[in-house]
Amino acid sequence: MLKLAMRIQQNRKMRIALVLCAGAVAAAGALYLYFHNPYSYPLPCIFYTVTGLYCPGCGAGRACYSLLHLKFKDAFSYNPLMTLLVPLICIYIAARLIDWMITGGNHVDGKISVKLLVWILVIVFIYGALRNIPVFPFTLLAPGGLAQIW
Repeated sequence: MLKLAMRIQQNRKMRIALVLCAGAVAAAGALYLYFHNPYSYPLPCIFYTVTGLYCPGCGAGRACYSLLHLKFKDAFSYNPLMTLLVPLICIYIAARLIDWMITGGNHVDGKISVKLLVWILVIVFIYGALRNIPVFPFTLLAPGGLAQIW
């Protein structure tokens, strides 16, 4: 296994092939979500099922479905934080894969501030707590909450 990892690390063509395969899997997943209606068949959230509380990711399936259909207002109403973070996550993944594909190394992570990552983590935890407060305006953060206004 270690020899295979070393061969992949040293062979640019193998890295390109792996990135293309990963891209094909991601495209297949996006295509599945595009045609799979999460409104009819929602993906259950284990955290919500066990605790009755919304996790920071609740509504993400419907938000991604809405993003794929270019319904940004709907996506934002299901999970505002995730809707804002998805483009940043996609840029990070693309930059990381391109860097690895070209150089075989990781030159991206060192350029990201640890303070920024800590702030994002703190914001995610605060968001997860606030969306469970059953008082207006915090109810707007629950999945579909902003749809009440729009």
